[in-house]
Amino acid sequence: MEVPLNPLGREEIHRLESVLLFATLFRPEVIGLIKDPAERLTWVDSLAVAAGAIAREKARMTVSEIAEELGRTEATIRKHLKGETKAGQLVRETYELIKRGRLDELVRNIEVLAEGGRPAELEECGKLRRENEELRERIMALEEKNLELVAKLENVKRILDDGLETVKEIEKLL
Repeated sequence: MEVPLNPLGREEIHRLESVLLFATLFRPEVIGLIKDPAERLTWVDSLAVAAGAIAREKARMTVSEIAEELGRTEATIRKHLKGETKAGQLVRETYELIKRGRLDELVRNIEVLAEGGRPAELEECGKLRRENEELRERIMALEEKNLELVAKLENVKRILDDGLETVKEIEKLL
């Protein structure tokens, strides 16, 4: 699919806006953010406004033109464009991924999710979390073992120090 990175005209703006919205919505980290039904509508709306703002910015529209067209304040549009909102940051990252030719990867994530599967990044993230937890447990076990060994060494040192004192006392008697 041809994605106009610098759209010329309404049709190209809408195509870029749609791709930005859907590709962002189906990024693994965004799916995790919108799981809460209470916040889902707010997230989707915010992502839609950010996608619309960025698509129009790429078409060289002014902030006031974008605000009027999207029915939002100029301040809201500026925040999205500057990445001061999480939605603005996420959509901007998606734009950069598309720009670097990674649209196919984003589309694969959407296809996998549509089939009820999980994108590779989510699976990888889960795998890394499990490995991280296993490593934390191993570290804790090693720290416990280290404390035991330190205690044993201190005990051996005390015994040796006591033995040295005994040897010195015997030498004095001889």
